[in-house]
Amino acid sequence: MILNYVYRIYPDNKQVELLDEWLETCRISYNYALREIKDWVSSRKCFVDRCSTISEYIMAADYPFPSYHQQQNNLPKAKKQFPRLKSVPSQVLQTNIRRLHDSWDFFRNRGYGFPRYKKYGQMKSLLFPQFKTNPLTGWQIQLPKLGKVQINLHRPIPDGFAIKQVRVCKKAVGWFAVVAIESDFELPSPVPHGHSIGVDVGLLSYIATSDSYIEPRPKFFKTAHSRLKVLQKRLSRKMKRGKNYEKARIKVAKQHNHIAFKRTDYLFKLAHKLCDMADTIYVEDCDFRIMAKGMLGKHTIDASFGSFRTILEYVGKKRDVFVGRVDHRGTSQICSNCRAEVRKKLSDRYHVCHECGYGVHVPVDRDIVSAQEICNRGIETYRGTPEKQEIASQVVLSGNFVLGKWHRGGKSIGDNRSPRYIKNEATA
Repeated sequence: MILNYVYRIYPDNKQVELLDEWLETCRISYNYALREIKDWVSSRKCFVDRCSTISEYIMAADYPFPSYHQQQNNLPKAKKQFPRLKSVPSQVLQTNIRRLHDSWDFFRNRGYGFPRYKKYGQMKSLLFPQFKTNPLTGWQIQLPKLGKVQINLHRPIPDGFAIKQVRVCKKAVGWFAVVAIESDFELPSPVPHGHSIGVDVGLLSYIATSDSYIEPRPKFFKTAHSRLKVLQKRLSRKMKRGKNYEKARIKVAKQHNHIAFKRTDYLFKLAHKLCDMADTIYVEDCDFRIMAKGMLGKHTIDASFGSFRTILEYVGKKRDVFVGRVDHRGTSQICSNCRAEVRKKLSDRYHVCHECGYGVHVPVDRDIVSAQEICNRGIETYRGTPEKQEIASQVVLSGNFVLGKWHRGGKSIGDNRSPRYIKNEATA
């Protein structure tokens, strides 16, 4: 089991200067290694019958590709030629080359996204991949060639875990240490069990569950946009590469960090809240990047639906809550009670089914019905067809559930249970 704990660190002025120097050295070595790869690729792209009128890369046909092991083995020779490399820990330089070749392998697998050069200031992190002993001593962390750095250990390392590596990250608000801890304990993968709910995400209401719980959407970027707009306007009036320009740029970056931290904190709290509600959670398996290309792209990106799904799966695995993905197509156009097709426009916010009468007398939000259909599909996908399984008194064919015994706070929209559910509950 491997976990990542993020802590705030407070290096002194000398340590900050040294870290900045290391980042710049890693950037230069990264670009140098990328240049070798580009030269090798360009030498293989020349036409057989003609040459370029500008320049050509002349390399022997048997010249080997500059692989990770070859470039890593060339680091000791490069240190003799460039003494600047000696100040950086050797393993940090090796992992820096490893980062480049991970990008290269990713490019080869998917066919696009050739690695780019790092501009000045774009290298933001250093990785210390190995420690002989525990680097944490009280409120300090011991890093190679850097010494002891003050750390805000707001939560201790759990018993049975050992520190494997530490990544030091530079942000506008300060420095952070991402501590990777590992334990021999193997966490079993959760399986569908207990109470199940479906979760539908949207821009009007952030989430709607099959148990009639609705979470309003927080607008992190929109609420902070006025302040961000002022800072960006001040930045546009500064002369580039000047000291005042750098100060204004840092203020803009801090505002973006503030928005991102608030969003991440909210998503983790919401994921834990959903895990308190149920033992099995079903979500939509859709590509949210397509939603981000529409006219509501800025609001979709601000909502971070993809990040929320990833965080929910991570929290669910730690808390033994199964999180499964189901097909998202047509969930808002199907009645969750009788499974008949009910066509609705985007402006239609309530579900009314004339086949079974669900939503005719008591208005039902369309997002709740969509979440109930997601729950139905999840049960059919991961637990088999409902007719062939034993269903508890709270779980019925329609996917609607009782709120009284387990509901732990939040906004509940009345009793939106379908007539089919009430009938099954009376016979249970």
